[in-house]
Amino acid sequence: MRLRDRLWNPNVVVFLSSACIMVIELVASRLIAPRLGVSLYTWTAVIGVILAGISLGNYIGGRLADRFASPPFLGLIFALAALSSLGILWLNNAMHEIELPVSWPLMAWVLGYIAAVYFLPCTILGCVSPIVVKLSLKDLKRSGTTVGKIYAWSSVGSIVGTFATGFFLISWFGTKTIVLLVAGLQGLLALWFLTDARWWKAALGVAVLLAALSGAYWFLKTGDYFCKECLRETNYYCINVYDKEEAGKKVRELVLDRLVHSYSDIEDPTNLVYGYERTYAEVIRPLTARKPDLDAFFIGGGGYTFPRYLEATLPQSHVVVAEIDPGVTEVAREKLGLIPETRIESYALDARIYMTWYSKPDSYDLIFGDAFNDYSVPYHLTTLEFDRLVDRLLRDDGLYVVNIVDGGRRGHFMRAYVRTLKQVFRYVTVIPSGADWRSLSRTTFVVVAGQKPLELENLALEDSPLSEEELAEYLALDPPLVLTDEHVPVDNLLAPVFEDSHRS
Repeated sequence: MRLRDRLWNPNVVVFLSSACIMVIELVASRLIAPRLGVSLYTWTAVIGVILAGISLGNYIGGRLADRFASPPFLGLIFALAALSSLGILWLNNAMHEIELPVSWPLMAWVLGYIAAVYFLPCTILGCVSPIVVKLSLKDLKRSGTTVGKIYAWSSVGSIVGTFATGFFLISWFGTKTIVLLVAGLQGLLALWFLTDARWWKAALGVAVLLAALSGAYWFLKTGDYFCKECLRETNYYCINVYDKEEAGKKVRELVLDRLVHSYSDIEDPTNLVYGYERTYAEVIRPLTARKPDLDAFFIGGGGYTFPRYLEATLPQSHVVVAEIDPGVTEVAREKLGLIPETRIESYALDARIYMTWYSKPDSYDLIFGDAFNDYSVPYHLTTLEFDRLVDRLLRDDGLYVVNIVDGGRRGHFMRAYVRTLKQVFRYVTVIPSGADWRSLSRTTFVVVAGQKPLELENLALEDSPLSEEELAEYLALDPPLVLTDEHVPVDNLLAPVFEDSHRS
């Protein structure tokens, strides 16, 4: 039975192939996150590589369609697409083992990494539409209508694939299962079109395809490429929890993508493992002595380590957390000691949205910023406009305490961030971790800001705050830059830290 007599619809075919491309694009952003993070660089590279693959595929597909267009040939294209989609799981894992060459700039490394994994399957899928167009053209007088419908349905497939993956599929199935489903769908389309030939050609094509897919599946399965790498995979993070021993005590380590976010002592919430959290506790001590019933707001929950600390040490306090990923909060409840009867209020919202729409002026004595790391910085939480929002919500003697990761003297983001804070707050202090912070490629800083003197002189701080002279000298290392909603080049400023972390 020939194609014109079989059940087939060219619009459905291009709808499915385009949906597959967009599913791969969305999955790519999650699969690369443990290695490259999620930033403007990674999203730019993913989108650019996918578009380049589609463009090249359209060109090659057009040339091939003029010479070889036939149902079995379309089946061959889908078969190659299925194999190359399975190859994503192997290549993404293999690329994790490659170190960043010293001579390569960051943008070239990110682009090369993503192109090596995702360019080929998108190029092959890009060949589908021109071949379908060729097979569908029967009346040149209606060629415009035919081509228009096909490309319209292709666009609709891209839209559906994008929404379905971002809103549902990743949280339902996880990235690796989605890749398998995409490869399986392409394999079914390949079987359908390969069988539209003489029986012996159809049988040979099906046998070769099944052998190839079975071999690829066996290779990936025996190599543990299907193994579940995440305790829970959400639309935001690959979440893992590990048991550790720190200072002779058992704690649980929360890892979001590649970042160790927090350590939680399940039995003793007052045990603060991270140095910056102990700095937090000291910095707020004068305020907590005056106001044991204070109101505190956390930008990001993570392991809920410090919210639990406040709940335990200040039972009269009121603690509110804005944690954008509900999966992180669920893991904190299941694994990290956040008890069901907690007094901590948690909201699954972006912190800036919550602060803008659900908080009143002068609501808090303390606001903690713990949503930054060296790979993924929510830029909208770093700007002058956001700092003004923080100031509006803080009481007169309130403190804004933030954890920042940047590179020692190369801390371009840190300098811009502090300079921006100083536009809003009268007093800003920087506390770097370790006396040798200037020589380190990656340093954790605690930044404290307020409208009244910060009362740090008599505290038992592990690390010394920078003096006004030291801070001024540090800020002067870069040209003045104030981050605003219209100009906030965070990823560019953090590029040296990204590069150094991959070379260390």
